[in-house]
Amino acid sequence: MHIQSPYPNPPSIPSNEPINAFNVLFNRPIQKQWEDFTLHIDAVTGKELKYSAFKNRLQDAITALGAPVESGGLGLGGAPEITEDGSLSTEAREVVGIMSENSSDYIILMNALLATATPYALIAFYATRFELLHALKLSRATRLFVQAKLLPLALPVAKEAGLSPDHIYLLDNGQGPRTLSEMIADVRRRKIPRQDVCLVRKDTLAYLIFSSGTTGLPKAAMMTHGNIYASIIQLSAMETSLVNPPPPPASLPVTLAFLPMHHAYGLAAYCQRAFITRATWVIMGRWNPVKAVQLIRRYGVTLLPLVPSMMHQLINLDYPNLKEAMESVSSVVAGAAYASDVLQNKFKERVSDKLVFTVGFGMTELVCAATQQPTPGLRLKPDSRPLPDTKGEGSVGILTAGIQGRILREDGSDAEVDEPGELYLRGPSTCAGYWDNPTANAETFVKMKDSEAEEGRWLRTGDMFKANKDGVLFYADRKKDIFKISGSQVSPMEIENVLLAHPSKLVSDVAVAGVTVQGVEEKVPRAWVVLSQAGNQLGSKQALEELDRWHKEALSRYKWLRGGIKVIDELPKSETGKTLRRALVEEYERNVRIKGKL
Repeated sequence: MHIQSPYPNPPSIPSNEPINAFNVLFNRPIQKQWEDFTLHIDAVTGKELKYSAFKNRLQDAITALGAPVESGGLGLGGAPEITEDGSLSTEAREVVGIMSENSSDYIILMNALLATATPYALIAFYATRFELLHALKLSRATRLFVQAKLLPLALPVAKEAGLSPDHIYLLDNGQGPRTLSEMIADVRRRKIPRQDVCLVRKDTLAYLIFSSGTTGLPKAAMMTHGNIYASIIQLSAMETSLVNPPPPPASLPVTLAFLPMHHAYGLAAYCQRAFITRATWVIMGRWNPVKAVQLIRRYGVTLLPLVPSMMHQLINLDYPNLKEAMESVSSVVAGAAYASDVLQNKFKERVSDKLVFTVGFGMTELVCAATQQPTPGLRLKPDSRPLPDTKGEGSVGILTAGIQGRILREDGSDAEVDEPGELYLRGPSTCAGYWDNPTANAETFVKMKDSEAEEGRWLRTGDMFKANKDGVLFYADRKKDIFKISGSQVSPMEIENVLLAHPSKLVSDVAVAGVTVQGVEEKVPRAWVVLSQAGNQLGSKQALEELDRWHKEALSRYKWLRGGIKVIDELPKSETGKTLRRALVEEYERNVRIKGKL
């Protein structure tokens, strides 16, 4: 089944036209007409940053990064092109890693690098030593900006990855390496001439963002300047196509910004799309439900971008007068993982039945959302045709402008209306591929004929959907073994590899899968292990304790085996030797149901 967006296609970008995504973010004509306003509020200090001050600091950061070394800058600039085989050309000179909790300067650094056409790699602030080393080596980072409190972890790992000590900097203030603030102060003190935005082609690499996959270790999705550009102009195309666009808010919207900026959802919301309209963003370093409610009340937050796990935490939060504290919130945008109607209704009961929920579907490989639920009652030009009704259990809305969809059966044939199948997507915001991973590229980016004359490149989502006659998409299930926790992907193979890598070789075979546990809407990891001779000699109890300690040291908390670890004699296998994870999950959940009846 082919699915088209009801919106008109946004204008395409010629391959040879010089662009920089920075310009569509910050140099649009409408922005020159804006009255100054409070852009950022630091959740810890309460310090406010005006939009004009932000732009000045951003411009000075561009100069600090891009000015020649002899003038006092870092001499960065000139991003590499992406070659046909999905790798960077030999012209690649610099890739800058960023590892920090959320902050205003995180947004400034990221967009300053964009302006200088220097690719950056976004690294999770909660990464373990193992994960950080993998990220630095895979991205071939030549420099690293890191939060001061993460320096004890980052310094030895960066050294092991081959980074020069004088190429490590602090994003915030602290002792040791040079800080971004010091660089900006140097620019102002020396009165270094401001750098121009570096123009590139649309296929030029902008940044690397990590996404887990069936290969186990996280993959680096290559996002281009053209991808960012397309994701912004598609929003403009959608708005200008409406006969009756939603009226602007009576007052400046206030959004609480706590989703990690290294994650596609937080990145798009706070660092890219935040500059489309005037709005205030209260920036939290990381999520904390109690602090979030306090900030909502203090600053009159009107919009919350949430993932399902955070919704659960707020629903179950022991907070006096929660409804009163959150009465300013009028809208919730749910993403990163599917938020069911049941969960939405529970949230409304706990907070406010007047909340307006917007649900969409997106992927790391798509910059951000590929679908969204429009405001009811909107109509399209020129004939005032209404947009489809997108309500209903499982609905994630309609395709955004410029995105095409296709739903295929297991055998590769097109599914019919209302028939579930795997969703494939294509559009100008689809990433260029995975850096240095031809196997994953071949599995994920598939060439299929759209017609007799045209062959297109499609992104295989790994998710099951169905679509009605109006093109409204309904989430059905997750096809791959990979599942999400709090919007972050979990690769079973990555956890399996960690358990197998125990120095004492306690495990001879292992399977990891997501299971459902009581009181948690999303799946959590569970492992089934076959002990080796060394494991049996140690004894099941001690071996499990050792494996529990080992995997928690190697993996981020959200990947921990909250579903438990079970010793079994043999893993179920198919005739071809593949582990039958589904059989293990079904047996586990069957036993849980039986125990629940006793």
